[in-house]
Parts: sequence; structure tokens; C-alpha cells
Amino acid sequence: MLCDLSIKNFAIIDKIHISFSEGLSVLTGETGAGKSIIINALKLVLGGRTSTDLIKTDKEHAAVEAFFEISPDSDAGKSMEALGFEPGEGLSVRRIIARNGKNKTFINGHPSTLQMMTRITESLISISGQHVHQILLKPEHHLAVLDQFAGLEELRDQVSECYNKTFPLIKELYHLKEKKDREAEERELLLFQQKEITQANLSPKEEIELDQERDRIRNAETLYGTIGRCIERLYGSEGSVVGWLAEIGKDIERLGKIDTKLIPIAENILSAAYQTEDCVAELRSYTETLSFDPNRLEKIEERLDTIQKLKRKYGKTIKDIFCYLDTTEKRLEALQSSPERIAEIEEELFEQNKMICELSTRLSEERKEGAIRFCRRVQEELGSLEMRGTQFDILFEHTKEDTNSFGQYLTIDGKGIGETGFDRISFLISPNVGEGLKPLVNIASGGELSRIVLALKSIMADLDDVGTIIFDEVDAGIGGGVAETVGKKMKEISKHHQVICITHLPQIASLGNHHLKILKRLDKGRTCTTIEPVDGENRIKEIARMLGGVKISKKTLDHAKELLH
Repeated sequence: MLCDLSIKNFAIIDKIHISFSEGLSVLTGETGAGKSIIINALKLVLGGRTSTDLIKTDKEHAAVEAFFEISPDSDAGKSMEALGFEPGEGLSVRRIIARNGKNKTFINGHPSTLQMMTRITESLISISGQHVHQILLKPEHHLAVLDQFAGLEELRDQVSECYNKTFPLIKELYHLKEKKDREAEERELLLFQQKEITQANLSPKEEIELDQERDRIRNAETLYGTIGRCIERLYGSEGSVVGWLAEIGKDIERLGKIDTKLIPIAENILSAAYQTEDCVAELRSYTETLSFDPNRLEKIEERLDTIQKLKRKYGKTIKDIFCYLDTTEKRLEALQSSPERIAEIEEELFEQNKMICELSTRLSEERKEGAIRFCRRVQEELGSLEMRGTQFDILFEHTKEDTNSFGQYLTIDGKGIGETGFDRISFLISPNVGEGLKPLVNIASGGELSRIVLALKSIMADLDDVGTIIFDEVDAGIGGGVAETVGKKMKEISKHHQVICITHLPQIASLGNHHLKILKRLDKGRTCTTIEPVDGENRIKEIARMLGGVKISKKTLDHAKELLH
């Protein structure tokens, strides 16, 4: 559920904060007051496109922030958890648009990507406006509506999964057959690369060890001289560390005969002397390993140069080079077994074709059964929206068969199979008794289309995971009793979802649980938009304004009170 929306320096908005609640919230205001700006701001936090034109004049940045309550079991909650956020804390999404193009996106206060934001918010809000009307007119979207109603998403996903297994196999088969003549050239290149890497005889830690050895040779003189002085101080000179430790240890050892508590201390000091002697021996051995050989340094440089050349060609690390070699050898093996692989793919495609045909046929049959229930429900909903007698049906067609030689693997009875099966459907409607059914795209009346959108939203209310539904002036082309009926239908939907409605109709506005008024005013010679909740007398006046225009009479006020009660 959308709880809060903050907008700053956006279009003609300086700064506003809107709090939303459950149920039906209505937004009203004069034409041009900025109601559409609110919707555009919300679209931004849902991943919509940005433009510097949205930034208020003379400002460098615009910001939109929204806060949602999130159910952990919802799609948004699961997406949040997958991305490392805690849905129980709610969701705060913030988007900043900058004139310099350095736009920023934040999720719960943390910088994020637009892709992350879109993944989380895509199922939070459904905006039904003129754009949704246009989508509804497109038959390619009708199939998804029917499948959701009929509960066929899982079966549809199985078809999609099978298709997405089949299509890559078809591409591989096509690739193998098309490129047979070029395999020799590819094989020659792969063999060269394999030989170059193999003959280099690399070892995983070789580069690190060579770097260390090079450093030792380059600094051999410093190492030898410093270690020599250390050995001298520890052991070689008069008054050396070892000598002092041995002498002190023996003195305390003699005192141990007086007080036995000193014996362990003497033992530790003598042990330190012995350990220091061991360290001296190790340092002497180390100096014997030091090399001043310039020839060896040259060989190391040559070897490191060889490794660098291989890294430039095959990977950033020696591990990457080995991975490249492994890929090369697998590809060589595939080239060697090309005929065998073709036979394997063809056998696998036969099995996949059998499976996708069975799934697609089942999906089509269940769609047709679901279509009967869906059409009946749509007609019932339209009847409740003052469109009684409307006929609604679904035309089933199928995609055409792919006639190329590989199309046989995604074909059944002359019908081509895609990710959604082989069905193509379009919604047909006859709003007037006696008229024939026509495609929904041919419906000219905005009022009828608005009610069809509302009918579909009502039907899908129990099925949608979306928490908030926004109706952006879907009351276009209606009025009177129809408007009241539409308002009651929105109120009914608000029992299942948070509903926000932008409307010009008092019949709808009067049914809201919450009423927000959008105002446009002049401030220091600049136009700006504000928003404020209205209730009591102020709400009566706003409903009266919507009823009566500029001059509001007592009769108009009484009518407004009647609508609100």
C-alpha cells in the first residue's frame, strides 16, 4: 500500500507531501491544476523515464520519494528479500533527476540501480488511465488477461520453459549445419590457441612466485647487507644479543638455587638465546640463496612477458587462461563430434516437440474453458455498470506455422508454437443489442471503454497481487447515474486494494473515504501546485464546485451535502 508521496521541484510543484490511506482516495481540482503531474511523479518511482523537462524552472534537481507498506509474501516483498532488503521495514524509493544528467536512485536510503527499483516496484501500483485504455485495445495483451483470470500462469510458464529449451536447440542445430564448411578454419584457430597455452606450461602461482623472485634479485644487495648486519648484532660481535641472553640466563639460573621461582625465568631466557641462534642459522641459509645473477633476472622478465602476452589474449589472470583453454578444448571436442551432436540435438528436439505440443494443446483447451467463464463475468460486471445487454466474447485464432526446415520442431497441425502456446485471441464486444460482435479496438465511445477497463479491474481484483490501483480520469465520457455506478464499483474494488482515483465527477468524488484537493496558485509571480486534504465544510464546497462551477448557490451546496450523505 502507498503510504506517503513527497515531490520537490517537479514541473510546477515546489514541494508537497501527500499521505494516503486504505480504501478509496479521490483527488480533485480544476483542470490544469496539476493532477496529471502527481501521476507522472509516481511513474518515476515505478521506473518510468526521466527528462530534464520535468525539473522546475531555475532548479537543478527534482526529487520524488514514495513509501510503501510491503507484505513479505508479496512479489515486491520477495524481490526486496532477494536484493538484500527487509520488507518488514517497508519500502522507501527515491529518485533524483539532475539537469547535468547525474540522476540518482535510492532504496531504503541505499544507492541502487534503476533495474533494482523497477524489479521491486513493478507490481506495487497499477495505473489505469488513457494509456491503459490503449493497451487494452491491443489484442497481444488479451491473452495475459485471460490466463490470469483462468489461473493458467503455471501451465503457461511450463509452455514457456519448454519453448525456451527448444529454441536454443534449434539455433544450435541451425548453427551446426550452416557452419559445417567453416569448421576447418575455426578448428585451425582453436588448435593454435590450445598449443600456445599448453606449450607455455603455466602453473597457477607462477606469476606471484616470479614477481617475488624478481624483487629479491633486484634488491639482493640490500637484503644481503642488511641481513649481514643483523647476524653480526645477534651473534657475531662481542656483546651480541645471543651472548647477552646466555650470560643473563646463567646468572638467573644460579640465583634459582636461592629461589626456585627464578628457574622457569632462567629457562625462558636461555631458550630465547637458543631460538635466536636458530634464527641466525636461518638468516645465514637465506643469504646463501640470494642471487645476483643478471641472466636469471633476464629470464624472469622474459617469462613474465610471456605470461602478460597470454593474459592479454586469453584472460586477466592465469586462472582465466586455464578456463579459456578448457573452453577451447570443449569446443574442439564439439567440432570433432559435430555429426554426433547433430543427431543428439535432433533426437532431443523430437522429445521437446512432443512435450510442447501436449502442453500447448492442454493450455489451449483450458483457455477455451476459462474464456466461457471470463465472458460471463465481464457481461455481469458491465451490466452492473449500466451496460446491460452488452455481449462479450473472445475470438480464438492461431499463429502461423514457420515454414523453414527447422520450424517443424515448434509446430502442431499447421500451427506455430511460441512462448505462450499457439493461441492468439482478441476481445469482441457488442455494446448495443442487435449489433454484431466487433473487436474491442473498434469501440469508439470513451465512456464504454472506461467501464470495460473498470469491469476488468473488478474481475481481477481478487487475483492481482498489486496493492494500489490508480484510476486516472477513467470516468471520461460518463456522467449522471452511470458516474455514481462507476464510483460504487471503485468503492467495491477498494475493499481488496487501495484505490486512488483522479476524477472530475462529483458523483465519484463523494464516494471517497478520503478526499484530496489539488490547487494551482501564484506565488511571487510563479505558478505552483499544492495539495491538501478536504473534509467537513471544505469537502462540501469542493463537491459543490464540481457540481455548479464558479457560482455556487445554496441549492448546489444542499445537493453536495446530499451526495456526501
